[in-house]
Amino acid sequence: MPKRTAGRASTRSGLTRTAGAAAVAALGTALLAPTASAAVVPVEIDLISINDFHGRISEDLFNGSVGAAAIGTAVKAFEAENPNTLFVSAGDNIGASTFESMSQDDNPTIDALGAAGLSVSTVGNHEFDRGFDDLTGRVVDRWAASTGLPGGDLTLGANVYAKGNTEPALQEYAIREFDGVSVGFIGTVTEQTGTLVSPDGIADIEFGSQVEAVNRVSAQLSDGDDSNGEADVIVVLTHDGSEAEDCAAVASVESGYGDLIRNASADVDAFFSGHTHMGYACQIAGPDGSERAVLQGNDYGSTFSHVSLSVDPATGDVVDSAAALVNLAERGYEADPEIQAIVDEAVEQAEIVGGRELGMISDDILRGGAVPGDDRGVESTLGNLVADVHLWATSNDSYAGEPAVMAFMNPGGLRADLLYGEDGVVTFKEAADVQPFANTLITMDLTGAQIKDVLEEQWQPGNDRPKLHLGISEGLQYWYDDAAEHGAHVTAIEFGGEPLDMDATYRIVTNSFLASGGDNFTTFADGANRADSGQVDIDATVAFFGAHDVVDPAPLGRAAVAEEPTQTPEPTEEPTPSEEPTPSEKPSESSEPTVSESPSTSADPTVEPTTDAPSSQPADDGELAKTGATTAWLVGAGSLLLVLGIVLMMLRRNPAAKH
Repeated sequence: MPKRTAGRASTRSGLTRTAGAAAVAALGTALLAPTASAAVVPVEIDLISINDFHGRISEDLFNGSVGAAAIGTAVKAFEAENPNTLFVSAGDNIGASTFESMSQDDNPTIDALGAAGLSVSTVGNHEFDRGFDDLTGRVVDRWAASTGLPGGDLTLGANVYAKGNTEPALQEYAIREFDGVSVGFIGTVTEQTGTLVSPDGIADIEFGSQVEAVNRVSAQLSDGDDSNGEADVIVVLTHDGSEAEDCAAVASVESGYGDLIRNASADVDAFFSGHTHMGYACQIAGPDGSERAVLQGNDYGSTFSHVSLSVDPATGDVVDSAAALVNLAERGYEADPEIQAIVDEAVEQAEIVGGRELGMISDDILRGGAVPGDDRGVESTLGNLVADVHLWATSNDSYAGEPAVMAFMNPGGLRADLLYGEDGVVTFKEAADVQPFANTLITMDLTGAQIKDVLEEQWQPGNDRPKLHLGISEGLQYWYDDAAEHGAHVTAIEFGGEPLDMDATYRIVTNSFLASGGDNFTTFADGANRADSGQVDIDATVAFFGAHDVVDPAPLGRAAVAEEPTQTPEPTEEPTPSEEPTPSEKPSESSEPTVSESPSTSADPTVEPTTDAPSSQPADDGELAKTGATTAWLVGAGSLLLVLGIVLMMLRRNPAAKH
């Protein structure tokens, strides 16, 4: 695998100090020379960082990722402008990755970023996804092989301790030198990591205060004792961040991260952040009132966080600095051929790995529409199933966080169906194709009123798709009227068979795309007590199939059309017919008899009268029987009289008959 060290930085790692003495000696000689009366020229250092890369090795501009090969080209471009450039990361390089990396234990990501020149990184919570032993064994070894550097330099964690004491469980810092100026990088990870990954994998470690760890290590690096490491400039790589992008909000955030950026030692000159997938470049006051750069570069390798430092080599003081975000897609960097070859091989191998059998389904599980996937505005068995999967993943016994009680899935995140085929077998790749974006599962608190708002946001008049029907988990049901006014489509909501309490708070889960307000579901972005579950959607699906012998399509009907209220006809009071109608009750010759009136008899005695009774009110069988008997008696009597009349007429015409 390719090995390279970015820029002209020499390397010092962990709790030890190695090379760089020659450069320092040369600088000292120059400063002591008789001609040294000229002003000291500052050393210009450029630091570029990514965060939350999550294995996005392939280009995916729709989601902002330029891919590892273009990142490698971008690093070289910065190095060409300033050889004193270093490429670093604020964590989550691996984990929650796309299929071509995830299916191969993220080895392709480590190889590709190593080839791109990544030199120093902190751990993120996702570096612990496969457990602490995997991190300190396979992952560290792979980083060493791909970069040619100590693997611990890429897995810093100053606030990760052996359980029950303050003994560091990971390397705390790494040092790089630029023309005699030493820069120390301290790595930390969010204190919430213990709730974001499987507890079994981190049973022997714990996560402490970031600000305490940074102050402890920065004091060590600044005490002038070379034997314990020494740095002129200190930079913190923290896998933690703000949910807001406004600098005033970043500065005032109340969390472990806020405590860190405000109260970390004044010896710290800059913070590169991650975890919240936000983009900001701020100057925030430290404990002594002086400002220092605090940045986060969105996610997926879309953005470089860039800090430029001008350092006086005589004193080690930062005399000037600047911070900015660099949109890589806008710069249009071409793919580095060497790194692209790593990516292409990973994609090819993913096709092979993807053929592994994952589980069984009992029937086709489909997206919405007459042609599955054509209509995102209708309920689907797949959308509901994926919501069920996400709920299961964040509420079962192995989940360490606060359990969710309901889940939501956007239809646009479903990109393939699960087809029964000949035998119902679902492969790894087929399951991954359903949710190819590798979104993480985010839990949050919403009130019942906010949940109603979320459901109302499915109707989006004026958009290309005027309705986006969310998949919802079992236990949640609602009724709707498509023709209602905007904001009044949802007519009723039940949870667990009871009306949803608009004032109560419910723990919900959704993917990171929706959680940020994607697809115009803006209410999700207002959710409180947000937490990264530590799971990516495909990982949750793999675990779900592993826990179920056969997976059935989720039933439809969790969303139902509201029925219009049935209007019961008002009964009409029929008058009781008298034996002889009074003149005022008799209909005129031109009037039509009504259903409430007694039937009239036609002039022709052979024609039976008819009765039009309301269908909602059946006729009285007893009355019909009496009417029929009377009519039959009259017809019979009339016939007998007619026959007798004919006989009398014949006797009159035939006298012989008289004898």
